[in-house]
Amino acid sequence: MAAIKIIDRSFLVSRKRGNGTLRYEVWQEEGVVTRYNLAYINHLIFSGDNGRVLGYDNKHGHHRHLKGVVQPLDTTNYEVIERRFEREWAEVLEEYNAQRHR
Repeated sequence: MAAIKIIDRSFLVSRKRGNGTLRYEVWQEEGVVTRYNLAYINHLIFSGDNGRVLGYDNKHGHHRHLKGVVQPLDTTNYEVIERRFEREWAEVLEEYNAQRHR
């Protein structure tokens, strides 16, 4: 059985909050997440890597992208990775907004 894409969503982050786009793509096979791509894209924060400031995916092993630097992950649990992504993109925006208002 082939994996089925169960989530394919993009959300705009408001200008007031810091701009950008959140992108979620998740595939499942027999009830198990087999592939994922989570990304926070904002060309104002980082222009490399097509604007991907922060991203998590498992295309070539489970790994994290942060402003062009790729690091392997210590977990393969999708739920843990998704929570980490949610926390980290909010932290990136907080840092960006703090620098912008100095």
